[in-house]
Formats: sequence, C-alpha cells, structure tokens
Amino acid sequence: MKFVKCAAVLAASVFAVPFAGIGAAYAKDLTVGLAASTTSMDPQFYVVGPNSAMARNIFDGLVNQDDKQRIQPALALSWKTIDDTTWEFKLRPNVKFHDGSDFTAADVVASIKRVPLASKNSPSSFAAYVKAITEVTAVDPLTVHIKTAGPTPLLLNNLSRIAILPAKDEAVTTEEMNAGKGVIGTGPFKFTSWTPDDNVVVARNDDYWGEKASWDKVTFKVFKNASARVAAMLAGDVDMIESIPTADTRKMQASDQLKVVNVAGNRIMYLHMDQAREESPFAKGPDGKNPLLKADVRRALSMSLNREAIVDRIMDGQGVPAGQLVPEGYFGYDPSIKVDAYDPNKAKELLAKAGYPNGFSLTFHASNDRYPNDSKVAQAIGQFFSRIGIKTEVATLPGSVFFTRASNLEFSLIMGGAAVETGEASGVLGPILETFGEKAGQGNRGRYSNPEFDKALNDARSTLDDGKREELLKKATEIAMTDLGVIPVFYLANTWAVKKDLSYPGRSDGYTLPYYVKLN
Repeated sequence: MKFVKCAAVLAASVFAVPFAGIGAAYAKDLTVGLAASTTSMDPQFYVVGPNSAMARNIFDGLVNQDDKQRIQPALALSWKTIDDTTWEFKLRPNVKFHDGSDFTAADVVASIKRVPLASKNSPSSFAAYVKAITEVTAVDPLTVHIKTAGPTPLLLNNLSRIAILPAKDEAVTTEEMNAGKGVIGTGPFKFTSWTPDDNVVVARNDDYWGEKASWDKVTFKVFKNASARVAAMLAGDVDMIESIPTADTRKMQASDQLKVVNVAGNRIMYLHMDQAREESPFAKGPDGKNPLLKADVRRALSMSLNREAIVDRIMDGQGVPAGQLVPEGYFGYDPSIKVDAYDPNKAKELLAKAGYPNGFSLTFHASNDRYPNDSKVAQAIGQFFSRIGIKTEVATLPGSVFFTRASNLEFSLIMGGAAVETGEASGVLGPILETFGEKAGQGNRGRYSNPEFDKALNDARSTLDDGKREELLKKATEIAMTDLGVIPVFYLANTWAVKKDLSYPGRSDGYTLPYYVKLN
C-alpha cells in the first residue's frame, strides 16, 4: 500500500470511509496479485472467472451476488412479477455512469439487447443468460419491464451475470472495448488501463451509488507463475494475492506479517470427453474408433480416480471430492448421488466389458496455468488412467491456447473447471451439459447430448415453484451423472493472502474484489 499525506483527502475520507480510523487521513493505493489474466475488457463477451471478476469491479448488474452468491439489489432497488412471464424492475435513482451520464431504463434495454451481439465468436458466451428474454421495455426512466418466453424463475440469477453499460455504447465492439473505448460502468471503480497478460489499473469512482471504496487506485498484477506470486507477497511487493499454492499455505499462515483467507469454493474440476465423434483425434481403440462413446468406459475412467488422494496429496487438502457439479448446500444438490469409489479392479472389469481388455490409447489435455495445480492434477489423473491399462499421455498447455483449441474440438478428453456462476445447479448444468446450439451448451466441449436431460433442465428453468424446480434439477443431475456426460473430480477451495493490516471476507465464487478489502 502506498500512503500519501493529503489534507484534502483527509477532509473527504472522514465521511467516505469512517471505518478506516486513522488510515482515513491518507490516500491509499492497493496492489493485487492475480493468478490469471483478464482476456477481455468487454464484460459481456466471455463467461470465464478472471473476466467476470474484473468486470464486477467496474460494472453492476440490475442485481449483484454477495459473497455466498445470494441475490442482492444493485441497479434495481426492487422487482416483482406482474404475471408468469412479465417482471417489473424499479431502478435506483441518481446513479451516474463513469462518464458522468445518468443511468436510466434505456441503458438496461440497450445492455440486454447487446448481449447476443457481444457473444459472437465467444469461447463461452453470455447468450444463455438472456435467451429466455423476449422483450425489454423502458416504461419510464426508472422502470423496466422484462418479458420472457415462459416462466423464468432464475431470471434474477441470470441477470446478475449481465453488466449494464450506457445505451450509447450498445454498438461498441469487443475489440473497441479491449482497446479501452467504452469500458464504462456504474461500479465502485473506473477503468484506467489494461495491459494484456500484465496488469489492469482502476481508480475509485467517487460518484458510486454505494459506500465509496477504500482505495484511490488499485493495480492488478498478473502472476501466472505461482511461485512468483507468492514471492511478491512475501517481499511486500503486493498487498494481497489470490489462489495461494497449496504447498505454500502453511508457510504463509506461519508469517506474522500476513493473514490467510480460506473459504469453500463453487468451482468444480471435471473431465470432458468426446461423446459426438465415432473417430476422435486423441482417443483410439484397436479398431480406430472412439472408446469414450461407451458409458462403461466413462464409468471406468471415473472409478480409476482416487479423488481423496488428489485432494490430500496434490491440493494439500484444499478441495472436496465431487460426484456431481454443485457442492453441498447449493440449490439443486442431490445428496443421493455419491462420489464414485476408487476401485481400479472394477474399472478394469468395465473396460473389458466395453471391449477393451487391453485398454486403448489416449492423450489427455489440460491447462497448466489456469487453476491451482492444474498440471500436477492432470499428471496424476493420467497416471490413474494408465494403472487400469489405458495407454495415456498427458499434454498441458497455457490456458490462452488450451481453451480456444478445446472449444474448437481439437481434443478428445480434457480437464476443465466450471463455477456455479448463478448460485444454483442450472448455472453449471446448462453451459457444460446442455445439447450444444447457437444459444445453449456453449461450454459443452464434449458435445454430450441427452434429450431427457435437456427436458428436465428446461422444465426446471420454467418452474416458479422452488420445491418442484429443485426436484427437476436433481433429475437432470441424476441423468447426466448416470451417463457421465462429464466426470466430476473435486471442488476447489478459494484462498487469499493479505497483509496483516488488511481484511478480506473471501467469496465462494473466488472473485478478488478490492471493494471489500478493508484497512483494519
């Protein structure tokens, strides 16, 4: 943190940040070490954690999610359903965009209409979050009506993912935003600059509608190398870091200069398998065909995994073995679905039953800089596959290359991570398991498809009754986990380290949001 004595700041800060005590007498900068780079400054382009987290610093939605992903009022103060397909939102008055213009209903209309345009050529688009919306109307400057094709009980969850921009920027392109044009929101910080793969700089929005941020300027520095990120923290070059490497957790906890924050996360690490092609580029049986099309093979792969060992030995306990896509406590979690037990002998029997008593050849692809220990986890998974007779090679790539190629279906079996972005099961079931289409299954890189799953999921999306909707989500989960449309491996924990004079509550979504970093 950089402190600059300033009488003018003192006068303003006494009222703006009374909780900061004597620290309010200083202008304050914060430097944050990030584990992954923001790949676009367009908040409506690409559904991926680093981009969504960065967008939350600059943009608001009609509603936002709190640290447990519960829906909170943001640019909408209140809402109600007029009928099963019409929602009315009353907007927050006297809100200014970063360019000084007034926020009105017209901005909501334009922002929602922009999403399909911004989604073109996206590796994983926001289109799924607005596909149920058929009409958005500005009733008056502070009232919006949103009509949906049918009952849409998760509209609020979906809208929490949609950043609101000025209406005048409806036509601004992703390329223009990446060049710094039109990166204008209503959030607690204003965009200053972005150097890809290096840093993002934001400045406090003194006209923010909520409590003002504690920090005059925040510099986000990218440290993809975990050791470099830890070294920067220990040297005092940054004030906080995210994603503490598991091997360094105890060392950082022992430091009297630091505090470690560790909270349960919402991100599932899973395996996606090619389930669409008879011949797959990196999975070949003796006949040259794709073994991953067979359910017994997919179950054998799952049963070959010692998830507990992966969590204990590689993740240093920072994770929970998974048998489905949402963690316990989230809406749609099914307690009857258990984690596949580690049973290599049974896995070998299933391979033989499927016609592969001597295994088959497989190259397994994963990222090596996107998730904690992703390369090590991938190597361990490859070893488990090899132990049941599958001739496995492991190839890891930088995330910037891996995800693009995976979306282009260049691989046969991949490891990915998916966060429950909406706070309930459909938010992850849809993107990675729904039948791929123009506005569906955008993250379905294995092209799994089951009409019964799609029906249960879509019925849940249109059921307003919470109890019935949850049962439908459980049904969809049961279908997908019986098929093993994907193989769940484990849920990640979220960790941060902060200097001892700072506090951060942590978040289940893993976002690093300096707005919530406080000076003790």
